[in-house]
Amino acid sequence: MVKAEPTPLPSFGGSGGLIAGQQEASIGEQVMTSIRRSAPQVQDPLVYDYLYSVIYRLVPSAPLDNRNLKLVLIDSPALNAFAVPGGVVGVNGGLFLSATTEQQFASVLAHELAHLSQRHFARRMEQQETSAPLTLAGMIAGIVLSAVTQSDIGIAAIAGTQAMAIQNMLSYSRAHEQEADRVGLDILANAGLDPRGMPEMFEIMMRQNRLQGNKMPEYLSTHPLTQSRVSDTQNRAEQYPSKTVHDSQEYHLMRSRLQVHYAKTPASAVEIFESYLNRDDTKKNDAIRYGLAVAYKENKQLAKAESILQELLSKNPGRITFQVTLAEIYTEQKRYEDARQILKTALSRNPGNYPITWALAGLEIADGNGSAAARYLKDLTRQRPSGDQIWLRLAEAEGMARNIVGVHRARAEYDALRGDYRSAQRQLRQAQEKLPAGSAERQVVSERLSDIASRIQQANRS
Repeated sequence: MVKAEPTPLPSFGGSGGLIAGQQEASIGEQVMTSIRRSAPQVQDPLVYDYLYSVIYRLVPSAPLDNRNLKLVLIDSPALNAFAVPGGVVGVNGGLFLSATTEQQFASVLAHELAHLSQRHFARRMEQQETSAPLTLAGMIAGIVLSAVTQSDIGIAAIAGTQAMAIQNMLSYSRAHEQEADRVGLDILANAGLDPRGMPEMFEIMMRQNRLQGNKMPEYLSTHPLTQSRVSDTQNRAEQYPSKTVHDSQEYHLMRSRLQVHYAKTPASAVEIFESYLNRDDTKKNDAIRYGLAVAYKENKQLAKAESILQELLSKNPGRITFQVTLAEIYTEQKRYEDARQILKTALSRNPGNYPITWALAGLEIADGNGSAAARYLKDLTRQRPSGDQIWLRLAEAEGMARNIVGVHRARAEYDALRGDYRSAQRQLRQAQEKLPAGSAERQVVSERLSDIASRIQQANRS
């Protein structure tokens, strides 16, 4: 293990305290339900898959008891990230805009994993419970609305007189921040990333704070940052063995995708990326060229987008991001067989890959092949059963295939993930009515109905 110096830090990852294992899991589940309902998320499998890969590069180096994390990618250009009990880790799309290197980006994730591993949020909740008892529902509402939507009015409406207490609980103490810095630096180093990315990211945050007239980035409202803390982190980072760590190309490709996503218009995105390519220092940069291709695609200049993607693929024929994006262009051009050939070849080399499988499902829906799309989406539901948008798209594909039972079952899972158990129950009952008595599928539906009924009873008791 790489260490800057012996740093005896307590690990609070066990099940002790007022808020223990099962309760933290319940909190995480309720937070995810609230996020699915109320927070816009980036629905881009390529970006999500990249985020997943970075998190799980860091996780083996993090002192976590529970490594089964739930990832959230909030659709906001603001710089923000959060981690709450139950293993929920979230970032705003804006983190990609602010972090100019992968090392900086990963440092924020490492910092959040450190908070999670040291149970900082849970410990603050425990302290709050002893001084001013809160209902679990009130805490969940405060967590979601503050960390995700930054809506103080929303907190007041849902949590009532406890709103201020929840807001105070959300803001980490300086001691917890320093502890998370130290643990986060170790996580970065042990994952083979550059710890110097953390003080660099802090400098970016401080600079943004100054440029915005001291209107701090949302991240700093819950993660207080001082110049002394930046200096301390710089000093600690310099104590790690010096080595050159190169960013992955994929980070910069995803950053380009989100720069296009957050541009005012597709036309303005084209203008921005064309200007980048006119500069000597970036004109040969494949990530910039890829960004221009995505901008052309969004601006419906499909021939120009295709030309750039073909050139990029000629240099790097196995890169999934290029393959999926070109297939999306072919799909928009209704060149379904060309798109199918690219994606099926890619899937044969990368079995189970999420972005490729999602793109294949979209292609088959566009081509009117609901049954084929449903097969791909069912594969994804087995991989990612908590992916609410996968279930919603499966319902669409089953409807296209005229599989009414399949529509009801998929829609039930979507509703359940969003906490609408009554609607899920109605959907399953409608599926059950259409299935023959004694059939294996009816038995599966009946068992799921029983589970949903238990959840309704549990919700009524709380």
